[in-house]
Amino acid sequence: MYHNPVLLKQSVDALVTNPDGIYVDCTFGGGGHSREILNRLSDKGKLFSFDQDLDALKNAIDDPRFTLVNQNFRFLENSMLAYGITQVDGILADLGVSSHQFDEAERGFSTRSNAPLDMRMNVMQGLDAKKIINDYEEEDLADIFYHYGELREARKLAREIVHHRKSKKIETTEDLKNLFSYIPAFKQNKFFAQVFQAIRIEVNQELEVLKEMLVQSYKILKVDGRLVVISYHSLEDRLVKRFLKNGMFEGEPQRDIYGNYSKSFDLLQTKAIIPDDKEIEENSRARSAKMRIGIKL
Repeated sequence: MYHNPVLLKQSVDALVTNPDGIYVDCTFGGGGHSREILNRLSDKGKLFSFDQDLDALKNAIDDPRFTLVNQNFRFLENSMLAYGITQVDGILADLGVSSHQFDEAERGFSTRSNAPLDMRMNVMQGLDAKKIINDYEEEDLADIFYHYGELREARKLAREIVHHRKSKKIETTEDLKNLFSYIPAFKQNKFFAQVFQAIRIEVNQELEVLKEMLVQSYKILKVDGRLVVISYHSLEDRLVKRFLKNGMFEGEPQRDIYGNYSKSFDLLQTKAIIPDDKEIEENSRARSAKMRIGIKL
């Protein structure tokens, strides 16, 4: 399977409120969510799905109601305008890396396989993991590991990488992992997951892209339209939670004399929705998923 969609029924149940409406799936991948959305739409409904990964284009759905847009979802608003669409009824984003991208060893996303340091979701872009590891300044590497990997030893890791690359270029995921072979075995899985996450986020500018998509989503959603976002780590979830709460990513909104502020969304549910034990047992990649749903005011 290209990708096993997480929280499939719950997400589409929350998303589709008008069978005749226009919907967007920001992360097409294997098309699991898109197919379920199409199942809920009438002949009048339309679905636009985005994916920047060329591999995902092979999963295009043959349906007159469906359009696959080969773009990063940071170009959501302009891409929809190109199709003459200014408002939509709902937007879904299932963030992170697809099962296919993890399983294709040569993409370099997985900690389990030895592969070139790549980690690009869009293989046409110039910046990859190898360039980051071999060319970034020590301070910049430390910032990436600290902010995106939430690694307390970020400065030490950056220092070791810079020291090693002076004598030999770091080419593969195994080269990178071997630098930190001293990490105790019982800590290695979590440690390398954090290291790879940090590099991947920088390669793909994931947090900046997410912010841009969220802002544009608010612009093109109709009043009462639904924004459904599934995230897989705290950095993403924090941004989504704050944006749905007050339309901001940092700081505090301006309040009136009574302490109230203008809200952009109502939350369908105050707490994040998570997969149940059965889904996690069937799909281990669902275990860290959190879904939040906003209704545009």
